[in-house]
Amino acid sequence: MPLLTDRMIRAAKLDVNVYEEVEADKSAMGQAMWVVVLSSVAAGIGSSGTTGVSGLLIGTIVALIAWFVWAFITYFVGTKILPEPQTSADYGELLRTIGFSSSPGVIRILGIIPFLGWVINIIAGIWMLIAMVIAVRQALDYKSTGRAVGVCLIGWIIQFIIIFGVFFLFGGGGQPS
Repeated sequence: MPLLTDRMIRAAKLDVNVYEEVEADKSAMGQAMWVVVLSSVAAGIGSSGTTGVSGLLIGTIVALIAWFVWAFITYFVGTKILPEPQTSADYGELLRTIGFSSSPGVIRILGIIPFLGWVINIIAGIWMLIAMVIAVRQALDYKSTGRAVGVCLIGWIIQFIIIFGVFFLFGGGGQPS
C-alpha cells in the first residue's frame, strides 16, 4: 500500500516520472483501478448530502466505466488519428496512466463541507484534467503538450456523447414511465 499512496501523491504533484513509471509497470493496473475507485468514492462521500448511498455506488460504477471508455477513446485517437512519429502505446499503458491522473480527485471528499463543495469540485476537476494531459502526453510519448490537450478534449467530447446517449436511452430522458 505505501507504493500506491506514494504514487498517488506523486501523480497529484504532477510528477512526470510517476506517469512514466506506471506506464511501464504492467503490474500497476490494479493500483490504477484503486485510484479511480478511491477518487470516485471520495466524490460520492463529498456529495453524499445530495446523492446518498445509491449515488455513491452508481457514481463509482460509472467512474470505472468512464475510465475504461475514455482510455479506449484516448488510445484510438492518440495512436490512430493524432499520433506523433514516436508514438508507441498500448491500451494498458493508457489505462494505468489515466487511472493515476484521478489521484487529485480524492480531495473531493472535502465536498462534504457546506458551501465549499462546489469550489472543491472545480479545483479537483481542473487538477485532474491537468494530470490527465500529462498522463496522456507521457503514455503516448508526445513531445507536444498541445497535442495531448487535443486528444483529451476529443476523448472527453466523445465520452460525454456516449454517456449522455446511454443515460438518455436507459431512463434519463425525463419521459414518464
